[in-house]
Amino acid sequence: MIAANRANYREKNVDDAPEGVDPNVPNVARMYDYFLDGKDNFAADRAAAEQILKTFPHTKEAARSNRAFLRRAVRHLVDEGARQIVDLGAGLPTQGNTHEIATEARVVYVDYDAVVCVHGRALLARRDNVDFLQADVREPDALLDRLDGLVDFDRPVAFLMLTVLHFVPDDLAHRVVTRLRDASAPGSHLVISHAVDPRPDITQQALEVYRKATAALNLRTREEIERFFDGYELAEPGLVHPYDWRTDDPGDPGKGITFGYVGVGRKP
Repeated sequence: MIAANRANYREKNVDDAPEGVDPNVPNVARMYDYFLDGKDNFAADRAAAEQILKTFPHTKEAARSNRAFLRRAVRHLVDEGARQIVDLGAGLPTQGNTHEIATEARVVYVDYDAVVCVHGRALLARRDNVDFLQADVREPDALLDRLDGLVDFDRPVAFLMLTVLHFVPDDLAHRVVTRLRDASAPGSHLVISHAVDPRPDITQQALEVYRKATAALNLRTREEIERFFDGYELAEPGLVHPYDWRTDDPGDPGKGITFGYVGVGRKP
């Protein structure tokens, strides 16, 4: 259904922007949609994304590899018995969404972007056990309040944070992860994908593009990313590049791409 709906989308222009949304400011979710060859993006998003591609021409492959990791990680969560999944910074719906894999689970998508939420609710309308919540991960107490009633925190819950934390400054990022961990029951999971600095000589160009977008980029080292899993037990193979996390498709476009790390942790 989602794939069919997306096939009918046309490339957007400023007249398509809903009230309160500035289509002239690049939006990181819509830039990511462009990297995935989606159509839910404006000219400013496409221009900013093309600037990134000039600096890092494999960004599209990295984005697709990240989506492939999401699908594998969610299948792992299902095998582990996860029945409540909160997809934070979910972005625009595309193929291989969390609820399409975890069909028996309660799935709550969360994003702060109004455009993302409008599309998400439209595409997910009338689906049992699925919600799309507009909230900001950078405000964890308010987020948890909004999730109360949608999620039972007395039972395990899996938090997905794919390509999210590198848009949150250091102290706040750790505060968010710690708050979510402390609010969740034993047996809960944390799934992270996070960008690193692959080319220190040219990365400043990419950082400048994101500074002019809706969220600045905060790149971290492998050791700094691993700190987010304090209080969790990392599933094998640990914190690795996306392609190396239980790859089941030799055609995954992420082979050899080292732009970031991924991991899945379980709270004992």
